[in-house]
Amino acid sequence: MSIQLCMVLSMRTSSAKNSPKADQLSATDWLDQGLITLTRSGFTALKAEPLAKAMGVSRGSFYWHFADVAAFHTALLKRWRDIMTEQIIARLERLPEGENPISVLLRRAFGGGRLPLEIAVRTWATVDPAARAAVHAIDRRRLSYMEDQFAMRGYSPALARARAQILYWTFLGFTLSDRPLPKARQDEILEDLIRIANTPE
Repeated sequence: MSIQLCMVLSMRTSSAKNSPKADQLSATDWLDQGLITLTRSGFTALKAEPLAKAMGVSRGSFYWHFADVAAFHTALLKRWRDIMTEQIIARLERLPEGENPISVLLRRAFGGGRLPLEIAVRTWATVDPAARAAVHAIDRRRLSYMEDQFAMRGYSPALARARAQILYWTFLGFTLSDRPLPKARQDEILEDLIRIANTPE
Protein backbone atom coordinates (compact mmCIF):
# COMPACT_ATOMS: atom_id res chain seq x y z
CA MET A 1 0.00 0.00 0.00
CA SER A 2 2.76 2.47 0.87
CA ILE A 3 4.73 1.57 -2.26
CA GLN A 4 1.69 2.12 -4.46
CA LEU A 5 1.01 5.46 -2.79
CA CYS A 6 4.57 6.67 -3.33
CA MET A 7 4.45 5.60 -6.99
CA VAL A 8 1.20 7.47 -7.58
CA LEU A 9 2.42 10.59 -5.84
CA SER A 10 5.77 10.47 -7.63
CA MET A 11 4.03 10.27 -10.99
CA ARG A 12 1.87 13.27 -10.14
CA THR A 13 4.87 15.22 -8.93
CA SER A 14 6.79 14.52 -12.14
CA SER A 15 3.80 15.68 -14.14
CA ALA A 16 3.61 18.88 -12.12
CA LYS A 17 7.32 19.60 -12.59
CA ASN A 18 6.95 19.24 -16.35
CA SER A 19 4.04 21.71 -16.48
CA PRO A 20 5.10 24.83 -18.38
CA LYS A 21 3.00 27.20 -16.26
CA ALA A 22 2.53 27.41 -12.52
CA ASP A 23 -1.17 28.17 -12.98
CA GLN A 24 -1.62 24.69 -14.43
CA LEU A 25 -0.93 23.18 -11.02
CA SER A 26 -4.00 22.16 -9.06
CA ALA A 27 -4.48 22.15 -5.31
CA THR A 28 -4.22 18.35 -5.49
CA ASP A 29 -0.78 18.63 -7.12
CA TRP A 30 0.39 20.72 -4.19
CA LEU A 31 -1.15 18.38 -1.65
CA ASP A 32 0.41 15.31 -3.24
CA GLN A 33 3.78 17.05 -3.25
CA GLY A 34 3.14 17.88 0.38
CA LEU A 35 2.60 14.21 1.23
CA ILE A 36 5.82 13.28 -0.53
CA THR A 37 7.70 16.04 1.27
CA LEU A 38 6.21 15.05 4.61
CA THR A 39 7.24 11.44 4.07
CA ARG A 40 10.78 12.26 2.94
CA SER A 41 11.66 15.34 4.98
CA GLY A 42 9.20 15.59 7.86
CA PHE A 43 6.62 18.18 8.85
CA THR A 44 9.15 21.02 9.23
CA ALA A 45 9.52 21.06 5.43
CA LEU A 46 5.81 21.76 4.83
CA LYS A 47 6.34 25.41 3.87
CA ALA A 48 5.61 27.33 0.70
CA GLU A 49 9.22 28.00 -0.33
CA PRO A 50 10.64 24.44 -0.23
CA LEU A 51 7.45 23.02 -1.74
CA ALA A 52 7.52 25.53 -4.59
CA LYS A 53 11.17 24.74 -5.23
CA ALA A 54 10.37 21.01 -5.40
CA MET A 55 7.55 21.75 -7.84
CA GLY A 56 9.76 23.99 -9.97
CA VAL A 57 7.50 27.04 -9.63
CA SER A 58 7.23 30.24 -7.64
CA ARG A 59 5.34 30.56 -4.37
CA GLY A 60 2.57 32.45 -6.15
CA SER A 61 0.95 29.21 -7.30
CA PHE A 62 0.88 27.95 -3.70
CA TYR A 63 -0.93 31.04 -2.44
CA TRP A 64 -3.36 30.91 -5.34
CA HIS A 65 -4.73 27.66 -3.89
CA PHE A 66 -4.14 28.14 -0.15
CA ALA A 67 -4.67 31.24 1.97
CA ASP A 68 -1.65 30.42 4.12
CA VAL A 69 0.48 27.51 5.30
CA ALA A 70 -2.02 26.64 8.03
CA ALA A 71 -4.77 26.21 5.42
CA PHE A 72 -2.42 24.01 3.42
CA HIS A 73 -1.74 21.86 6.48
CA THR A 74 -5.48 21.43 7.08
CA ALA A 75 -6.05 20.38 3.47
CA LEU A 76 -3.02 18.08 3.60
CA LEU A 77 -4.34 16.21 6.62
CA LYS A 78 -7.68 15.80 4.86
CA ARG A 79 -5.89 14.46 1.78
CA TRP A 80 -4.01 11.97 3.96
CA ARG A 81 -7.25 10.76 5.50
CA ASP A 82 -8.83 10.39 2.06
CA ILE A 83 -5.96 8.36 0.58
CA MET A 84 -5.05 6.27 3.58
CA THR A 85 -8.53 5.55 4.95
CA GLU A 86 -11.56 6.68 2.96
CA GLN A 87 -10.38 5.33 -0.40
CA ILE A 88 -9.35 2.05 1.21
CA ILE A 89 -12.73 1.65 2.91
CA ALA A 90 -14.49 2.48 -0.38
CA ARG A 91 -12.56 -0.31 -2.12
CA LEU A 92 -13.43 -2.73 0.66
CA GLU A 93 -17.10 -1.81 0.30
CA ARG A 94 -16.92 -2.85 -3.36
CA LEU A 95 -15.54 -6.33 -2.69
CA PRO A 96 -17.40 -9.21 -4.36
CA GLU A 97 -19.99 -10.93 -2.21
CA GLY A 98 -18.41 -13.61 -0.06
CA GLU A 99 -15.07 -11.87 0.45
CA ASN A 100 -14.34 -10.91 4.05
CA PRO A 101 -13.39 -7.20 4.28
CA ILE A 102 -11.48 -7.71 7.54
CA SER A 103 -9.30 -10.44 6.03
CA VAL A 104 -8.64 -8.35 2.92
CA LEU A 105 -7.84 -5.31 5.08
CA LEU A 106 -5.39 -7.28 7.21
CA ARG A 107 -3.60 -8.63 4.15
CA ARG A 108 -3.24 -5.13 2.75
CA ALA A 109 -2.18 -3.58 6.04
CA PHE A 110 0.33 -6.26 7.07
CA GLY A 111 1.31 -7.72 3.71
CA GLY A 112 3.91 -5.10 2.87
CA GLY A 113 6.49 -3.11 4.75
CA ARG A 114 6.26 -0.17 7.08
CA LEU A 115 4.09 2.80 6.11
CA PRO A 116 6.41 5.83 6.06
CA LEU A 117 3.60 8.33 5.48
CA GLU A 118 1.70 7.00 8.51
CA ILE A 119 4.85 7.36 10.60
CA ALA A 120 5.45 10.89 9.32
CA VAL A 121 1.94 12.08 10.16
CA ARG A 122 2.02 10.52 13.62
CA THR A 123 5.40 12.14 14.29
CA TRP A 124 3.91 15.47 13.23
CA ALA A 125 1.00 14.86 15.60
CA THR A 126 3.34 14.73 18.59
CA VAL A 127 3.99 18.47 18.29
CA ASP A 128 1.02 19.91 16.38
CA PRO A 129 -2.53 20.02 17.82
CA ALA A 130 -4.23 20.03 14.40
CA ALA A 131 -2.28 16.98 13.24
CA ARG A 132 -2.98 15.27 16.56
CA ALA A 133 -6.72 15.91 16.16
CA ALA A 134 -6.58 14.51 12.61
CA VAL A 135 -4.81 11.37 13.83
CA HIS A 136 -7.36 10.87 16.62
CA ALA A 137 -10.20 11.29 14.11
CA ILE A 138 -8.72 8.79 11.68
CA ASP A 139 -8.11 6.30 14.49
CA ARG A 140 -11.78 6.55 15.44
CA ARG A 141 -12.86 6.16 11.81
CA ARG A 142 -10.76 3.04 11.25
CA LEU A 143 -11.82 1.47 14.54
CA SER A 144 -15.46 2.24 13.85
CA TYR A 145 -15.27 0.60 10.44
CA MET A 146 -13.73 -2.56 11.86
CA GLU A 147 -16.24 -2.69 14.72
CA ASP A 148 -19.07 -2.41 12.20
CA GLN A 149 -17.63 -5.28 10.18
CA PHE A 150 -17.48 -7.54 13.22
CA ALA A 151 -20.98 -6.48 14.31
CA MET A 152 -22.37 -7.34 10.87
CA ARG A 153 -20.98 -10.83 11.33
CA GLY A 154 -22.92 -11.28 14.56
CA TYR A 155 -20.33 -10.39 17.19
CA SER A 156 -21.58 -8.74 20.37
CA PRO A 157 -20.80 -5.00 20.66
CA ALA A 158 -18.22 -5.65 23.40
CA LEU A 159 -16.40 -8.32 21.43
CA ALA A 160 -16.57 -6.29 18.21
CA ARG A 161 -14.87 -3.38 20.00
CA ALA A 162 -12.27 -5.66 21.56
CA ARG A 163 -11.38 -7.41 18.29
CA ALA A 164 -11.15 -4.11 16.43
CA GLN A 165 -8.97 -2.53 19.12
CA ILE A 166 -6.59 -5.49 19.34
CA LEU A 167 -6.12 -5.59 15.57
CA TYR A 168 -5.63 -1.84 15.37
CA TRP A 169 -3.08 -1.79 18.18
CA THR A 170 -1.25 -4.56 16.34
CA PHE A 171 -1.30 -2.49 13.14
CA LEU A 172 0.14 0.54 14.93
CA GLY A 173 2.86 -1.54 16.54
CA PHE A 174 3.75 -3.04 13.17
CA THR A 175 3.80 0.37 11.49
CA LEU A 176 5.88 2.13 14.11
CA SER A 177 8.34 -0.67 14.81
CA ASP A 178 11.90 -0.08 13.61
CA ARG A 179 12.68 -3.82 13.62
CA PRO A 180 11.08 -5.40 10.54
CA LEU A 181 10.56 -9.15 10.59
CA PRO A 182 11.76 -11.54 7.90
CA LYS A 183 9.07 -11.90 5.23
CA ALA A 184 8.36 -15.55 6.06
CA ARG A 185 7.84 -14.79 9.74
CA GLN A 186 5.68 -11.78 8.92
CA ASP A 187 3.49 -13.95 6.69
CA GLU A 188 3.07 -16.49 9.50
CA ILE A 189 1.95 -13.79 11.91
CA LEU A 190 -0.42 -12.36 9.32
CA GLU A 191 -2.12 -15.73 8.93
CA ASP A 192 -2.44 -16.00 12.72
CA LEU A 193 -4.04 -12.55 12.85
CA ILE A 194 -6.54 -13.50 10.16
CA ARG A 195 -7.35 -16.71 12.05
CA ILE A 196 -7.87 -14.80 15.29
CA ALA A 197 -10.01 -12.19 13.55
CA ASN A 198 -12.24 -14.86 12.06
CA THR A 199 -12.60 -17.00 15.19
CA PRO A 200 -16.34 -17.13 15.98
CA GLU A 201 -17.64 -15.49 19.13
